[in-house]
Amino acid sequence: MERVTLRIPKQQIEEVEQMVETGEFPNRSEAIRAAVREMLNEQEETTEQTTNKRSWAKV
Repeated sequence: MERVTLRIPKQQIEEVEQMVETGEFPNRSEAIRAAVREMLNEQEETTEQTTNKRSWAKV
């Protein structure tokens, strides 16, 4: 796993910390990794939908 340093607004970090405190995530790093995974999955789904729409348009 590679280390990445980033800056996040204080309010967002506080919200992430709250998710950690309530047990939704074990730590901040896992919460942020989950957010990145979700973003990448959404992007993949959007790309697949766009590709499928283009396929239908060609028919």
